[in-house]
Amino acid sequence: MEFKYGGSETNQLTVLGHPSGLFVLFFTEMWERFSYYGMRALLVLFLTASLMDEGWAWARDEALVLYGWYTGLVYITPILGGLIADKLLGYRKAVTLGALIMTLGHASMAMEGLTGNFFYLGLALLIIGNGLFKPNISSIVGQLYKTQGKEKDAGYTIFYMGINAGAFLGILLCGYIGEKVGWHYGFGLAGIFMFFGMLQFWFAQKIFGKIGLNPKETLAYKDDNPQTEVAQEEISTQVKADRILVISVFALFTIFFWWAFEQAGGSMTVFANDYTNRVLEGDGATTFKVFNTLLTVVPMIIITWVLALLFKQTYAKFALSNIFLGVSFAIIWAIVIWMLQKEFYSESTEVPASWFGILNSFFIIAFAPLFSKIWENVWNPSGPVKFAIGLILLGIGFGALSYGASSIPSGAQTAAVSMVWLILAYLFHTLGELCVSPVGLSYVSKLAPAKLVGLMFGIWFLANFVANLMGGITGSYIDAISEKYSLAVFFLIFTLIPFAAGIIMLILNKFLIKKMHGIH
Repeated sequence: MEFKYGGSETNQLTVLGHPSGLFVLFFTEMWERFSYYGMRALLVLFLTASLMDEGWAWARDEALVLYGWYTGLVYITPILGGLIADKLLGYRKAVTLGALIMTLGHASMAMEGLTGNFFYLGLALLIIGNGLFKPNISSIVGQLYKTQGKEKDAGYTIFYMGINAGAFLGILLCGYIGEKVGWHYGFGLAGIFMFFGMLQFWFAQKIFGKIGLNPKETLAYKDDNPQTEVAQEEISTQVKADRILVISVFALFTIFFWWAFEQAGGSMTVFANDYTNRVLEGDGATTFKVFNTLLTVVPMIIITWVLALLFKQTYAKFALSNIFLGVSFAIIWAIVIWMLQKEFYSESTEVPASWFGILNSFFIIAFAPLFSKIWENVWNPSGPVKFAIGLILLGIGFGALSYGASSIPSGAQTAAVSMVWLILAYLFHTLGELCVSPVGLSYVSKLAPAKLVGLMFGIWFLANFVANLMGGITGSYIDAISEKYSLAVFFLIFTLIPFAAGIIMLILNKFLIKKMHGIH
């Protein structure tokens, strides 16, 4: 019998219309993103917090530059990580080793109160671990599907929802515990679930069959279904070159997107911390508590439901993996209930500055299924058009933030503007992200030559390195620009440049479609 999907017989059992293995990767990536975004939410806040608040009392520009280097370097190491997986380890061992190294990184950061050396060691380990993990788990996703069309696009969108489920929980819980309990507790919590993610993946990896093995293991693998490999068309050297050119163009334009988008953990976090009214009392506090409870519990219920569907299909074959996954969710539910109960009975509420970061993840969880259905059944424009839409939506979000900051005097170090401007910014940024990021991952998988998939994903993440580094450096000028002009002008920069990039991408649409040679 020919299998519909790559991987083992168990992988042919579907969850929400997709192979079960996709959701093993979904939860593995979810815990990795929990750890990454949980730490990312705290980094600038910790560095700029006063010594009395157990922070390091760095200036904003210094903290934002370090933020840019860190968030950039976790995307440049995937170039080497992709090559190591392609030539030596295989995708599965690379993912596992990367997860282990990141777990050690978070453990080091949890000891930041002892000496700063542990903090920097932790950052280094996280950067190295990401290099092995990030490109290779995305490569496994692509090989689950034999077709190169809209079903794979939908699969990557669902996978992207897992990424943002982890980001949502990481920012929410690590951010809360870091700000309210202690920075090192927030850093440490991020590592606990990275460890659970590693165990869950390791004990379920046979679901992928031959996918992700290293070259020697692939040759020795006994395949009862030799057609489980993703079919690869025979293509000419010129077609390969054209498709690599398209990947390069997409990578270039994704720089403009993430350069602006990654202000979320930098200058937008500064705006939330110092320029936004976060203290609520009376009816406002009650309304927020109810909203925050729903915002937290509803996604948790949805993710738990997906977990139950995966259990139903895979528990018989991969019980230990399911047990680790189930225990991790039991711990998460306990922390969520403790946090919500603690906040609900307080007389007033100060919204953590890191809380606004969860809006992006919440909107992803809310809108990703809708976008997946639109791309499948309603309207599926070309990749360049999707990129253009995403860039323009991103610009609109910063336009709202610029307008909200227009009442802040030049050079002001603090203010108390309405939360609504940050909420609108995150909404439009998220809608733009759904048009760019999962679509970009899917196109890299479809356009890359079979022997260069890992390397092409590495190059994709190189673009993210440039974007994050430049985003951090640009963000570090927030004080200089707001003093000379205004905070509104600072955010206007991130409005106009993505708009211009989106228009240029629309102009290039037909040229890029031609160079794809039939890939849609």
